[in-house]
Amino acid sequence: MSAVVRQWQTVRPDLDTGPIEIIGRVNRCAALLQQAEDAPLRRAGLSRPEFDLLGALRRKDHELTPGDLARETFSSGAAVAKRLKQLTERGLVERRGDTRDRRVAHLRLSDAGRELIDGVLPEQLAYESAALSAMDDGRQGELADLLGELLSRLEGQMRSLGV
Repeated sequence: MSAVVRQWQTVRPDLDTGPIEIIGRVNRCAALLQQAEDAPLRRAGLSRPEFDLLGALRRKDHELTPGDLARETFSSGAAVAKRLKQLTERGLVERRGDTRDRRVAHLRLSDAGRELIDGVLPEQLAYESAALSAMDDGRQGELADLLGELLSRLEGQMRSLGV
């Protein structure tokens, strides 16, 4: 990332390229972590978004609507609907209609879905721990706090923009 900043400073010395060092590194870290995280998911036959949906159903441990899942996973309603269809066809999610409103579905993990997510999660966490192992617990805590602060501010900005 430093080389990229130096290159920009050479061709555009009038610009403050400092944000590139942070945003570029966050994006690069996210891409590398995604590659590592997806390895156990691929072995389980899951995509990251599917894992996120199953994980949300497991964490909440009660029925959720597709809208609830969209909010929990920061996904669009259409994307959630598509993934839920696939997960339901695979027998990982069960759908129950609402007795008062037929347009509403209530979703929960099937036994197979619960077994899958409970089996994959420890391996997933081991990958994440290994990825962070170069940093001691204190530094990991600092990084978590800083990223949490940045995330909170960005989410607030997005909400104020109506995004």
